[in-house]
Amino acid sequence: MRDRNTNGSEEPGQTVGAPLDLNLLRTFLTVYRTGSFTAAARLLGLSQPTVTTQIRTLERQLGRELFERRARGVTPAPYADELAARIVQPLDSLAMVAGPAGGAEDAPAEPVHLAGPAELLSRCVLPGLAPLVDKGVRLRITPGLTEPLLDDLRAGRHDLVIATFRPRGRTLTAVPLNDEEFVLVASPTWAQRLGAPASVAAALHGVPLVAYADDLPIVRRYWRHVFGRRLVRQPAVTMPDLNAVKAAVAGGAGFTVLPRYLCVEELRSGTLVLLHEPDDPPLNTSFLVQRPGTSGIPHVALVRDHLLQTARDW
Repeated sequence: MRDRNTNGSEEPGQTVGAPLDLNLLRTFLTVYRTGSFTAAARLLGLSQPTVTTQIRTLERQLGRELFERRARGVTPAPYADELAARIVQPLDSLAMVAGPAGGAEDAPAEPVHLAGPAELLSRCVLPGLAPLVDKGVRLRITPGLTEPLLDDLRAGRHDLVIATFRPRGRTLTAVPLNDEEFVLVASPTWAQRLGAPASVAAALHGVPLVAYADDLPIVRRYWRHVFGRRLVRQPAVTMPDLNAVKAAVAGGAGFTVLPRYLCVEELRSGTLVLLHEPDDPPLNTSFLVQRPGTSGIPHVALVRDHLLQTARDW
């Protein structure tokens, strides 16, 4: 069945309601997840011209552009996000029943797409995944902020996301992973200059603040939880990388608030100094969120269970 334009004639190239070839949809989803015709061709065991032809065929059947071609890879067009969200779960479920594409039982398992905060991935997650890699698990790691990563998870681009908050709604399964404690730190030089003030919050009024962002998300939370007041000030330095924030503070740029896991070694060596040790430090729970339709995929389950076990020691 074809769409009709306003004068009743058929609109060429736009197929509505007609069944689409599963192979075309599978190719589309692989390109969508990898962001590259070349990478998709490699995973599917096809030539790159074949993948290009299949995507063009699907675009012609739908009457819509699915990808914007870039110098390096492709970017999904708006309709591609909608299509991926609609087909990802049934296609993944079908793949679990059918087994490897083409019936090759010895074909390598699909990579597990894992995403989360860059600092947590590099400091805690990746060092602990080596035993799984040794078992043949392939990983595709993506760092980023929780909200866009969850959007990509819903669209099928990731299998697992480590989120800094529990996602709203019932469409995603999330389980608590670990609690990270926030600590107030500075360099030894600044700690010596401050001494042991009666009020740490007041003493820090004249000390430069180094932060992750201008809106001070981590520092504001610490101030509200520990000191019971709102922090109103401008940071001297901002950098959307907690490792860079840590390096600046260790170098003497000022003070900041960091997750304890990120600065355990610096606190132990004295490169950073705790400025305050509250009886009730602020904690943030991270969650492991799994894409629907992946529960029966062995390597996804293996990575999930491994993370839940090892997170106790982070």
